[in-house]
Amino acid sequence: MESSKSASDAIVFKPRTAKWFAGITWALLAIGIVAAIVVHGMAGLLTAWPLLALAYFGWWVFWYPSVEIDDDAVTVHNLMRSITVPWSALINVDTKFALTLVTTRGSYTAWAAPAPGVWGTHRGKPEHVRGLPLTTYGAAESIRPGDLRNTDSGTAAFYVRSRWAMLAEAGRLDVDATETIPVVKSIHWVHIGCASLLIASCFLAFASV
Repeated sequence: MESSKSASDAIVFKPRTAKWFAGITWALLAIGIVAAIVVHGMAGLLTAWPLLALAYFGWWVFWYPSVEIDDDAVTVHNLMRSITVPWSALINVDTKFALTLVTTRGSYTAWAAPAPGVWGTHRGKPEHVRGLPLTTYGAAESIRPGDLRNTDSGTAAFYVRSRWAMLAEAGRLDVDATETIPVVKSIHWVHIGCASLLIASCFLAFASV
């Protein structure tokens, strides 16, 4: 799992595998372009659109999704849209299938923080269930597999719940605004447009061969 902090103590969480999968697609792009130039010369670049599309989707699918946490809100960056949930609007954090932010107006799942499968669950150790925020635990201190600290969903949930608890203890949550404060959603029209153009360019490149 990857996370980074800025000077304002914002945390940006990305799954640990993101850089590997994205890196593979970018490496394939570089290898493909070199091979096309060696075989066809500079004209080979005209057939590189599928490789560019592959690299773009590698960035969009693997590298772009993230969970951003700061003192104002939690922002989930998914493929098609981003959702910003102010802390005062949050009523629960779930990890059954992935990190899910629950509000009175709906639930919002993070593409970047899926819950583990059987293998990921079996890799859990005692230290991965200790020292978690109190809101993590159910009856008899039980937790979901997705709450394990060594998983993507568990790590993201740990960051969200820890910041949520800190703000609550500091009296910085407006509990009276829980049902009225808006959740901000924005569609990634630029990303969608770029993907559409690259797909269209691939068809044109194949048609001209």
